[in-house]
Amino acid sequence: MNLKGKTVLVVGLARTGISVVKTLCALGAHVLANDLKNRDELNNQLEPILSLNHVELHLGMRPDQLIDRADLIIISPSVPIDSEFVQIARARGIEVMSEIEMAYRLCKAPIVAITGTNGKTTTTALVGEIFRNAGFTTHVVGNIGFPFIDQVLDFKEEDIVVAEVSSFQLEGIKDFHPKVAAILNITEDHLNRHKTMENYIHMKARIFENMTPEDWLVLNADDERTSSLRDAARAKVLLFSSSQPLQMGAWVEKEKVVLNIGEGLEEVCGVDEIFIPGKHNLENALAAVLMAKALGIPGQTIARTLRTFRGIEHRIEFVDTIGGISFYNDSKGTNPDSSIKAIQTMKKPTVLIAGGMDKGSEFDGFIDAFGNIITHMVVLGETAEKLMRTAKEKGFDKVTRVSTMEEAVQKAFSLAVPGGNVLLSPACASWDMFKDYEERGRVFKEAVRALRR
Repeated sequence: MNLKGKTVLVVGLARTGISVVKTLCALGAHVLANDLKNRDELNNQLEPILSLNHVELHLGMRPDQLIDRADLIIISPSVPIDSEFVQIARARGIEVMSEIEMAYRLCKAPIVAITGTNGKTTTTALVGEIFRNAGFTTHVVGNIGFPFIDQVLDFKEEDIVVAEVSSFQLEGIKDFHPKVAAILNITEDHLNRHKTMENYIHMKARIFENMTPEDWLVLNADDERTSSLRDAARAKVLLFSSSQPLQMGAWVEKEKVVLNIGEGLEEVCGVDEIFIPGKHNLENALAAVLMAKALGIPGQTIARTLRTFRGIEHRIEFVDTIGGISFYNDSKGTNPDSSIKAIQTMKKPTVLIAGGMDKGSEFDGFIDAFGNIITHMVVLGETAEKLMRTAKEKGFDKVTRVSTMEEAVQKAFSLAVPGGNVLLSPACASWDMFKDYEERGRVFKEAVRALRR
């Protein structure tokens, strides 16, 4: 990908956009760096690129008037592919791509790519840990915290890239071609962006559109939307299931994780040996087992990792126990289905903190999942009213509305029963009140620490 002397328009200057600008400069491109936010709103996000040569900042404006100056346009995940300026650029013959498409074209190492509505980050981190334990120089990238593009110029052919990939990023691909890919599940999410479930499913399926019979695709046999995609794939398909035996793939048999990818039946480890708890994490583990095995990782290395991997920050993360009340941070619960899975891991009476940006999701199934576990719900953010209304319709009236995360933690602590839990699992995106789910989780944890102080 020769970009020396080319003019490239980068739209969106959050973490991903900044990494794109830095890489383009390293490749000798002239960069038009654009964002709707002005310099004050972007604050210190621009620091890494302010001293770079060949970067023009165009802030507080739409990119429309910059299109004709560009040889290529790179859009950040926050920029929809159906944006008017994207359509204009394409009509004029200017290529528009996402950051992961650019990273793929520059990447020398084989790619293991993981998508799905829920479980992406945990599974990506787990797969990365398996490859590290097998002795590979492993780069865990994507939505998990480090943009794929960030250090791609340093990746070597013998390395492994494990990438968490979102539907937003897949909107802007063309040639993106992982060696192994997985779709963990598909449930209602991001309909404010994708408009319909059909569009959302199509975007998820783009992860394997360039794969060949030499590649491997891992799908969830227990998720109808996901497993139905197997007929559209040219790659070799492996299924996983936590509830039924399979001829090929990974499944549970007599409380053991077993697999067969065409080399005979192999027992990996006991289900109760997997360190991270919950049925959803068993599903994540089954997917990880297949992805690792497809690239030849020995079963004993996979088993050792499953026994020791402790999960990720912001996903059902234990924070502290104060006055007999245990606090759990599940800020990564950004949709109802993800938060339902978090609720299902709670074994004691739990006060739930929920609410955030409205992505168009409905909360009926979320409230139905409370059962006898959720004793009270504390709500905040854009969806607070919607959550209160749905709870009332479902006959759950123990709901309190607050304005801040600090207030939510204090209220939840006062409502929790001795020996019980407080769980932050918002079932919503964070962008109404926070920069991202990570900031939301950190604010929650700081509020918990404040209680102890």
